[in-house]
Amino acid sequence: MVRMSTFSELQSHISDTLDAIPDSHVYGRVTEILGMLVQVGGIERNVSLGGRCHLITKNRTEIPCEVVGFRNNQALLMPFGTLEGVGLGSRAEVIEIPPMIFPTRAWLGRVINALGQPVDGKGPLPQGSIGIPIRNAPPNAHIRQRLGEKLDMGVRALNAFLAVCRGQRMGIFAGSGVGKSVLLSMLARYTATPVSVIGLVGERGREVQEFLEDDLGAEGLARSVVVVATSDENPLMRRQAAYVTLSIAEFFRDSGNDVLCMIDSVTRFAMAQREIGLSAGEPPTSKGYPPTTFTELAKLLERAGPGGPGQGQVTGLFTVLVDGDDHNEPIADAVRGILDGHIVLERQIAERGRYPAINILKSVSRSMPACNTRGEAELIAHSKKIISLYEDMAELIRLGAYRKGTDPEVDKAIVLYPAIENFLRQQKGECTRLRESFEKLAEAVGEEPPPEGQPVIGRQ
Repeated sequence: MVRMSTFSELQSHISDTLDAIPDSHVYGRVTEILGMLVQVGGIERNVSLGGRCHLITKNRTEIPCEVVGFRNNQALLMPFGTLEGVGLGSRAEVIEIPPMIFPTRAWLGRVINALGQPVDGKGPLPQGSIGIPIRNAPPNAHIRQRLGEKLDMGVRALNAFLAVCRGQRMGIFAGSGVGKSVLLSMLARYTATPVSVIGLVGERGREVQEFLEDDLGAEGLARSVVVVATSDENPLMRRQAAYVTLSIAEFFRDSGNDVLCMIDSVTRFAMAQREIGLSAGEPPTSKGYPPTTFTELAKLLERAGPGGPGQGQVTGLFTVLVDGDDHNEPIADAVRGILDGHIVLERQIAERGRYPAINILKSVSRSMPACNTRGEAELIAHSKKIISLYEDMAELIRLGAYRKGTDPEVDKAIVLYPAIENFLRQQKGECTRLRESFEKLAEAVGEEPPPEGQPVIGRQ
């Protein structure tokens, strides 16, 4: 129930509810079933791509479906669940109301599925009075605000070398087993935002409870909404989990909140879209991904970012599972071109026991150096130079082919590199705040901490 403060608001709510009730119902009949694709006749002129229908089984239960294409003047539907009980001649009812969710602040601390239904055993979800479309459009480019101030991520490697501003969108690129989920859990717990919306898309079922209890914790969950679609669920559910995650983030953004939106992972969203597109008859292109995959990626990721005047910011963190550790594979390449920076995790760094396994030299934040003070920018440039010098000579140093005294700068890099490596190493339960990160980095390279001040204006 929605609690209204005045009689006029109640009257308006009742009027809107009555207007949303359709005057008539349109039904079709199932004519063919092929795998997870259902062909329905008689409704093709009453539905469009992305529209919703309900298949009515022999037991009178309803299975929600989405229109994914048309063939031979008939609609092609894909279900959100199993097709048990559906046969030739089963009825398909057209749902004219566009798919929406009705979030409220009472959703904080809850875990829901891709249909906006609770899965945490805490009872029904309260429904708000304002509907947010599941496939919403991003704010117009000409009214969007610019990025806000630096955001304290709690991870010193990011705070120092890869600053993230409010409203920025960053990708975390890594192969399997390199530690991206652990890094995401640290960011979920330590990032200084009042609201977090977390989408677990195609996640392993056994890891969901571990993430909620061990990684996020009770304190983190209290200011978060978690959307879950496990790997065994239908591709429509996995894809919609990402859409719903952004819709909830947009609700809090429109309410004036700064929101941290995280999706693990965008690659599984793309894989779900590939399954849907190929089933609907789309031609496969790069690595079997149909063209709509890259279109949907852009539509999804552009929804994050700064809002319009008077609204908050949606800071986006999206993990990308790179196929075969190839950071130039199609999905990674497409996502990298859309986002405002990328955090690269490397298997070689993880194998030598340094976590998070961030390759500082290959990672980029496009809000830098404009968001840093002059002293911070100089400290970062000096530290990166030390890392670069050591990495360039690393093979010769390990083989013992480099002689001390050959290059004074390389000699200095050899002395300072272990301290920088130790700075980049951070335990899962350890949190380092923004100012402390620069102090520790300055100590590692033997410099004075940079003075606090205003950020540099402009970009290099």
